[in-house]
Amino acid sequence: MDLIRHLECFVAVAEESHFGRAAARLNMAQPPLSQRIQRLERELEVRLFDRNSRQVVLTKAGTLLLPEAREVLARAGTLRAAALRIRDGESGLLRAALPPDIAGATVAALLNEFRANCTTVELELHELSTAEQLERFASQELDVGLVHHPCEVTGLELGPVLRRDLGVLLPRDAPAAQHTEVPLAALGAHDLVLFPRAGSPALYDDLLTTCARGGYTPPAVRHGRGTSFVRGLVLSAAAVALTPRDTADETTPPDLVWRPLAGAPLAWRHSAAWPRGHGDPAVRAFADAAAHALRTTAGARPDTPTRPTYLRPAAEYWL
Repeated sequence: MDLIRHLECFVAVAEESHFGRAAARLNMAQPPLSQRIQRLERELEVRLFDRNSRQVVLTKAGTLLLPEAREVLARAGTLRAAALRIRDGESGLLRAALPPDIAGATVAALLNEFRANCTTVELELHELSTAEQLERFASQELDVGLVHHPCEVTGLELGPVLRRDLGVLLPRDAPAAQHTEVPLAALGAHDLVLFPRAGSPALYDDLLTTCARGGYTPPAVRHGRGTSFVRGLVLSAAAVALTPRDTADETTPPDLVWRPLAGAPLAWRHSAAWPRGHGDPAVRAFADAAAHALRTTAGARPDTPTRPTYLRPAAEYWL
């Protein structure tokens, strides 16, 4: 019997409370799933579920064994990850990711510290949005990343949440540029340039919600990721962009200006993330290096979230 696969089936049915949904989640037909559960029950000599035509409920034995099953699966995942890291020999491989909005100075500081502390680990670093990182975590193609909150954190472990306050990048001749600190309501005449929503849907919605609550509902939202492209949109469309000071300081052209927002209502909230149970020393070293680099080069500071890190609004943005 393939114990790992049978335990995956057990956990899926327990979490879905439905054989059909569990089968869809596991990309298999329902009859083989039922057979696997029955085989596992015979092997363990306990009944895991009470079944009827309308629902599937864990038995007492199933409830007690579910945490153990999750632990076995986590350990199996750790073993697979370790095997991948040593496949090229003793050096190992760590697959890591950073979001596109991290400034060059922060990337350099992170890499320098990681290399100093993990001289035998090969780092394969990717530039990925939060949504792309979550997809790769799910497919076991990523070991550790730096994500934006809020996002779906089920199955992940997180490092400390760090906050980078956002300001506004706007044309130097815009009336709002005369403020030392710009109220959100003063931006009402300007379109807003944001990252594409698919990259971090919950954060995108959260930002627009906070803007609306602060009196700024942009006439239009334009999308861009690259620094030069975003600055081009700000200049050509008399738009504004939300960005932290550290990224705005990198070669901002003279016809643009960055200003903090009054009351600091908006921020990027980051933390390192990795699959639960896979926090080996190399992963921890990357997480520590990322946190240290954000604090020392980007002015990030510890944040105690006032809203859940897993918030996922259903609407485009909401009040």
